[in-house]
Amino acid sequence: MPYIPQEQREQLSDAIAKLLKSIKNIPGWEEQKAGILNYTITMIAQGMIDNELRYAKINEIIGALECAKQEFYRRVAEPYEDSKIESAGDVYEKR
Repeated sequence: MPYIPQEQREQLSDAIAKLLKSIKNIPGWEEQKAGILNYTITMIAQGMIDNELRYAKINEIIGALECAKQEFYRRVAEPYEDSKIESAGDVYEKR
């Protein structure tokens, strides 16, 4: 889960806001969201490796990426999907 101490969040907030502003200033960024996000995540993940390439470090980064994906799905995609089930009706039969 992405829960770090408040003081660490505050240290990162300005840099993240600047990064998002830079991304949103790229011409055509909305049409390239997935590619830009993928590139950004890739570069950050590579930067976390430093010069010490070991399985444990690779596994740690992959685990963080996977957990971030799952938490995003749980907090953003799942409620959206539930609202669509409510508005359009469920396609799954109850068993």
